[in-house]
Amino acid sequence: LRRGILNQHVLVEFGAFAGLAGGVIGLVLHPAGYPTEAFFAVTVMVLSYHIFSEWLSLIVKTRSSQAVKKLLDLEPDVAYLVKDGLEQEVPLEQVRVGDLVRIRPGGRVPVDGQVESGESDVDESLVTGEPLPVEKRSGDRVVSGALNGHGTLLVRVTVVGEESFLRQVVRSVEDARALKPGLLHLVDRVLRVYTPIVLFTATGAALFWLLGPLLIGSSPDLQRAVFAGLSVLVMGYPCAVGISAPLSIVRGAGEAAERGVLMRTGEAFQALRRVNHVVFDKTGTLTEGRPALRTIVAVACPEQELLALAAAIEAFSEHPLARAVVEEAFKRGIALSEVQEFEAVAGHGVRARLGETRLMVGSPVFLAAEAVDLSVQDARIAELEARGLTVIGVARDGVLLGLLALGDALRPDAADTVHRLHALGIRTSLITGDNEQAARHFARAAGIEEVHARVLPAGKADLVRQLQQGARVAMVGDGINDAPALMQADVGIAFGSGADIAIESADVVILNRRLGAVLEAYEVSRNSYRKIVQNVSLAFLFNGIGIPAAATGLIYPIWGMVAMAASVTAIFINSLWGRGDYFFEAIRAVGRAPQMPSRATAS
Repeated sequence: LRRGILNQHVLVEFGAFAGLAGGVIGLVLHPAGYPTEAFFAVTVMVLSYHIFSEWLSLIVKTRSSQAVKKLLDLEPDVAYLVKDGLEQEVPLEQVRVGDLVRIRPGGRVPVDGQVESGESDVDESLVTGEPLPVEKRSGDRVVSGALNGHGTLLVRVTVVGEESFLRQVVRSVEDARALKPGLLHLVDRVLRVYTPIVLFTATGAALFWLLGPLLIGSSPDLQRAVFAGLSVLVMGYPCAVGISAPLSIVRGAGEAAERGVLMRTGEAFQALRRVNHVVFDKTGTLTEGRPALRTIVAVACPEQELLALAAAIEAFSEHPLARAVVEEAFKRGIALSEVQEFEAVAGHGVRARLGETRLMVGSPVFLAAEAVDLSVQDARIAELEARGLTVIGVARDGVLLGLLALGDALRPDAADTVHRLHALGIRTSLITGDNEQAARHFARAAGIEEVHARVLPAGKADLVRQLQQGARVAMVGDGINDAPALMQADVGIAFGSGADIAIESADVVILNRRLGAVLEAYEVSRNSYRKIVQNVSLAFLFNGIGIPAAATGLIYPIWGMVAMAASVTAIFINSLWGRGDYFFEAIRAVGRAPQMPSRATAS
């Protein structure tokens, strides 16, 4: 009341106080036939119903997100500082701009900086969305949170503290979360008008039966005045309104779970139905998220022999593309030969000796630098790269044997999902940290209208914010790099097989790997909102009829409580008709830690 907020809690207080006051009047004055016990009973019942409705709301709310904490877990606690040729382990807080830091093989990059010496492949997929490791050498920049490969890097620190890349992502997540609207704000706004009306009506009814009889020469009717005022407060208490939305959410959450969709926040039920623009991340969302061998171009030897030679040498490499080649060879039952003198050239390719021959596998640029003639295959290489594939060549003793094209693949249901979204009048966009060529290839394959490539995490959130100027935006992603955009969007949708930070940042989690579940979540949202509208309408219809009747003073307050119970029961029946198990499952979940899907179970 000090803050000028009038909601259902105010009506609870006034109703309970009025019942208590009515009971005290009976105890003190002992009027003949005065129902003292009934007034006290009304107080107890009003408070009990209020506690029940608040408890019901509580069991369908999600726990506070741990997204920021999990994101900061990517940042190492220590860095290996190099001074005067000596390496020293120091807390990250002691690192300053200009310091020289050693990044060990397999370690997380603790700072933003520029490589001064060394070569390595750095996996930035969790941070930038780039699906493949990026070669880093002298002069290249590295960002905090990235995972170093097998090489050692000496990095000159350029940014520390709150301005680091990872900290900026954290800040983007926090800023976006602060802007989230609440599902029940609309009901609260209605109650701010409704509550004064009920209080005014209750006061007016009590005064009418106290002062009205004086105008016609009769005695004030204290009992009827108290009955009228208290009954109006009881009839007007919006308990049914308070539980109508949570119960609809319980129903919707159960239906969504059956379809492999987890609605993590109540806001999703309101916001998702209003979405008219869906933004997809590329890697791991629109695509399967893992490289595989897609095309073999045999030039100077049979296809099977080409794959056998490539797999024999790639078996010694830890690069994701190398693993994809070896996996394909195993699938085809190819036995791998033993090679000697294996040598990896970071970011370019590998060399080895097989018997008396020299083998090379790597990028076209790498092979060309080794005097391998690829000119006759230039057109074919350009065609494969235009399809978003990464091309590697296989050469023996300086002669090109063939090409292997590897890359990600579109999810099987991606094109159908996008088509159905368009049929509903919903626009689509693709946003990725990957290159423009690959992005446009997958967008065309899926039928997506708009493409934004080479976008960093903070940029994704900014882009979503721009789209929100004229649309209700849902963001679909699965990586840490998507977290700020997931938080900024009106609805964030993450795959359960994705990074924990993406799951924690999302409003909706798809527990299976079907893009079609995005549409199913949209359908559940619309149905749930329809239930909410029905429930709120029923609740206010009851109040609209009950309050005028209560103002006559002819309704015993305890019967007002019975009528209120009937209203609540009607809301229960409408919300959970045929599916009461949803409600009981929600009750059983109270006190249990929320279980997020593991990568194994989600896939």
